[in-house]
Amino acid sequence: MVRARTQAPAVEAVGITKSFGSLEVLRGVSLSLYRGEITAVLGDNGAGKSTFMKVLSGEHRPDSGELRFDGTAIELESVQEAQARGVETVYQDLALAPDLSVAENVYLGREVLLPGLLGRIGAVNRKAMQAETRGVLANLGINLKSYRAPTRSLSGGQRQAVAVGRAVKWARHAMLMDEPTAALGARQREMVYKAIRSAAERNLAVLLISHDIPQVLELADTIVVLRHGRVAATFVPAEVTVRDVVDAMLGEGRAA
Repeated sequence: MVRARTQAPAVEAVGITKSFGSLEVLRGVSLSLYRGEITAVLGDNGAGKSTFMKVLSGEHRPDSGELRFDGTAIELESVQEAQARGVETVYQDLALAPDLSVAENVYLGREVLLPGLLGRIGAVNRKAMQAETRGVLANLGINLKSYRAPTRSLSGGQRQAVAVGRAVKWARHAMLMDEPTAALGARQREMVYKAIRSAAERNLAVLLISHDIPQVLELADTIVVLRHGRVAATFVPAEVTVRDVVDAMLGEGRAA
């Protein structure tokens, strides 16, 4: 049973289609993301999960359908436009610069300049960036020994947490995440999951693509299953089991 809500979706996709040549990847996907909630999108390989996320992030333009931010129809032309509208994406490869510091990565492309003449010639206010980064990550339950160290010196879970922190810092509508805990150990995964929940608690709508069904059942507020480019089922995690989700992915069992 899908829960009733009084608020409008922060991000809404209506009837989204996308093909690459003769291959139909998305066949009329409709999905709503709500502030303060984590929506997990599950599906077998080729179900259309990553393509759908790339439509929401502005990387792909849909062939048909509509995107709405806070009820207003939007046509995203690029990832940069999606970012300008408050949608941030955390990709599997994280898109971190390994030789830059944690703070420099959080502010990458959005650097704070020093006041006065030094700022006018491009001098960066690293002290302010480090202080703000420390606060952003602390609010997500993440504390690092150094915010000036290059990100290549961090563990996999810490690097992922930095990528989440950067998205939280700049997102106003939604945060999109594609397999954020792939190849991480149990302790590192827990760090990232805690950061994801904290992001939702900061009133962001969170879209999470994952293959970790047991963890998704604990973490998500809503589960949407894609199959062959269509929404096959929508579940409230507390009302279903891993078996229910797997059956929906395979085209068996019940759809809620």
